[in-house]
Amino acid sequence: MEKLIKKEKHILSIDLKSFFASCECVMRGIDPFKVPLVVANPNQGKGAITLAVTPYLKKQGVKSRGRLYEIPNSIRYIIVQPRMNSYIKFSEKVISVYLDYVAKEDLFVYSIDECFLDVTDYLKLYKKTDYELANEILKEITKRTGLTATCGIGPNILLAKVAMDVEAKLEKNGIAKWDYSDVKNKLWSITPLSKMWGIGPRMEKKLNSLGILSIGDLALYDKNKLIDKFGVMGRELWEHANGIDFSSIKDMNNYKPLDKSYSNSQVLFKDYNRNNIEIIIKEMVDVVSKRLRKNNKQAYVIGLAIGYSKNIGGGFYHVMKLDIPTDENKTILDVCNILFNRYYNGSPIRKVGVSLGRLVNKSSIQLSLFDDLEIINKENEKNKVIDNITEKFGKNSLLRASALLEDSTIMERNKKIGGHSA
Repeated sequence: MEKLIKKEKHILSIDLKSFFASCECVMRGIDPFKVPLVVANPNQGKGAITLAVTPYLKKQGVKSRGRLYEIPNSIRYIIVQPRMNSYIKFSEKVISVYLDYVAKEDLFVYSIDECFLDVTDYLKLYKKTDYELANEILKEITKRTGLTATCGIGPNILLAKVAMDVEAKLEKNGIAKWDYSDVKNKLWSITPLSKMWGIGPRMEKKLNSLGILSIGDLALYDKNKLIDKFGVMGRELWEHANGIDFSSIKDMNNYKPLDKSYSNSQVLFKDYNRNNIEIIIKEMVDVVSKRLRKNNKQAYVIGLAIGYSKNIGGGFYHVMKLDIPTDENKTILDVCNILFNRYYNGSPIRKVGVSLGRLVNKSSIQLSLFDDLEIINKENEKNKVIDNITEKFGKNSLLRASALLEDSTIMERNKKIGGHSA
C-alpha cells in the first residue's frame, strides 16, 4: 500500500459549524450554543425543510436537513426565514481569512460553509505546525465573523475531510489530526458505512449485501471484485477505505473545460432528492454517451452539476478525470454517482447537468490492467444495437424500464425535442 501513497501533504478541511443558523444568531447578537433557532421557510408549514439548526438544538437530538414536524413537540424553538445573500457575505468574509494565510491556488471552496486548504508549503513560512496554524485560523474566523469552525488535518484531502467529519466536531477546540497510522484504528472503525465521506445510503446497502459493514471490511475486501462489481467507483471505494487519495487542490482548481465538450442539462419540474434523482442522472448519461458514440468520440473528463431549489440557492459542479477515455454508459454513470455522493448536501434539487470533456477520437481501445476485452466488446455491441434502434425508430422506441416511473422525465423530454435524433 505504501507504494500507492504519494508524498504526504498537510491538508486542512474546515467547516463552519451550523453555518446558516450561526449566521442568524450572529446577526441577532445571540449565542447559537444557548438558543434553539431553526432556519426554515415558515410559509411551508410543518413540512418545511430545516436548512440548519443551532448547536443547542443538535445537542437535543434535532437534525439539520429534516422536516419541522420531526422536531419533538416538547422542544420549543425560534424559526427564521433563510437569508441566502447574508450567508454568502459571511462566507466571503471567511474565505478572505483563508486567503490571508494561503494563495488562491491552495484553497478549494467545497461549499458555502466548507473549504480545503493545502498548507504544505506555508509551515516553514509561519514557523508553525499544521495543528498550530489550524488553531490560529479558526480563532481568526471567530474574531472577524463571530462564527465557530471545526478543522480536520490530514496527509491528503480524504483523511482531512473524514477527520473533520468524524472526530473534530467532538473535540473541545474543534481540531482533529489524522495521518496514515490512524487508518487502521480510526478510519477502519467507521460504521455504518454512510458515515464515510462519499458513501451514500444506496451504496451502503449494496456493500452491506456483500457482508461489508465497516470501512475496515471494505479495506480488506478483494479490490478486483469491487472493481468488477462497481467499476471506477469500486476502485475508489477500496482506495479511500485504505486512506489513499490522489486528488489535489491545485488539480481541482486548475481544471478548465475545453471548448469541445458534450453536455446535457435540465431544469426539473419538482424538487428531487437522493432517493429519486438517480433516475434523472441515468437518463442524462444515456443521452450524452449516445452522442459520444454517434460521433466516434470518447471522453477523459466527466462532470456533474447539481443546482438546488430557488429558496435555498447554490449547488455544485465537479469533475473527475479518467486515466483511460470512455464512451460507456456504466463508467460515466459510476463517476457521476461518485461525484454526487461526495458533494451532495441533502438540499432539494431542481437542476441537473452531465458534461463530457477532453474528447478524443475512438480510433482504438486502450485497456487498463483491470479491463476484460470480452466484456468491453459485449458492452460495445449492446450499445451499438440500442443506438441503431433509437436512431431508426425514434428516441422513445427503446428506453429503460425506469422511464415508466413517475419521477422519470425522458419520454416527455424526447417528445419536446423530437422523437428522432437530429
